[in-house]
Parts: sequence; C-alpha cells; structure tokens
Amino acid sequence: MKQIKTYLDQIATISDRDWDFFTSKLRQRVIAKKTVFLKLNEIENAISFIEYGVVRLYIPKEDPEKEITFGFSFKNQFISAYDSFLTQKPSAYQLQALTEISILSISYSDLQAVYNTTQIGNLIGRLTAERLFLLKSKREQDLLHLTAEQRYVKLFKERPELLKVIPLKYISSYIGVTAQALSRIRKRL
Repeated sequence: MKQIKTYLDQIATISDRDWDFFTSKLRQRVIAKKTVFLKLNEIENAISFIEYGVVRLYIPKEDPEKEITFGFSFKNQFISAYDSFLTQKPSAYQLQALTEISILSISYSDLQAVYNTTQIGNLIGRLTAERLFLLKSKREQDLLHLTAEQRYVKLFKERPELLKVIPLKYISSYIGVTAQALSRIRKRL
C-alpha cells in the first residue's frame, strides 16, 4: 500500500477518510510468471497498480511467433486494458505477467463508488487517465519518428533492467522489427 500511496501523493493530497475508503476497495493479487490474466475478448473489470513485476500487453495470434507486443508496464505503474475497462466491452488484446507480479486492483464498480463518495476520486481518476494517455501518445510518436534502432536504444536507456526479464522476441515485436533485424541492431551496438 505504501507504493500506491507515494504515487498518488505526487498527484494530490488525499484526506485520511478518502484514503481509507479507497484502500478498502483495493484487492491484492500475486500472479505467477507467464500467466495471462486478461484474455482476448474478456471484459476488463479492474485497473491495477503494479507493486512489483513486469506486464506485457499483446495481440495474440494463432502462431505465437506472430504475436504483436505493443506495451510493457512496470513497478509503480497502473495496468489495465483501459479501453475495455472504460467501455466495459471485450478487450482486443491480452495482459500477461512476464515475471511474477503483485498488483493492487480496484474493480470498475468500486472505482465508481470511489468517484461518487470521495472528494479526491475524480481528480485522481482524471490525472491517472491523463498519464496513461501521455504514455500511449509518446509510444505512438516514437513509432512514427524514431528508427527501430533508436527505439531499442531509448527503451533500454529508460528501462535497462529489461534485457534480464523480457525475451528478445517480445522486444523485437515491441519496437516493430523481426527477431533477425533486432539481432542485427544488437550486433551494431
């Protein structure tokens, strides 16, 4: 709980009453490595805060080698199939724990109760949504403006620990190249 409190304190000052109500709605889950915890066409019913671990967002394919990895989330970040969460419609992608993860989750209905009951709920929701949007926008701009090599270098400058925990096939998909092209990039560097 300390990590999420530190994160939210950066956004706004939360009264003890609001904090107690909010935390009463959180559920902690530990999910094993390689577990898909939101499957294609399931409705996302939670937004979660990662206490530790790495999550992959991807579009599954019949041939696992052709899966499209389009995002990773890490410790001290929120994770959700956010479009499915907001619309309460089936997700077009999956969420997978790449390492063991611990998450604090709040359900859609409980989050609505936080919005309706607390003074700070709407502000936290809006600011968290804005941060998620900015991450998505930055990712899209990187895909449009940077070369695959630049995306690879940027990824590991920002998250050097990734080489230890994320298989190269997911990294190659994430930066938009084949595994062979990634191998050539890595040799050049």
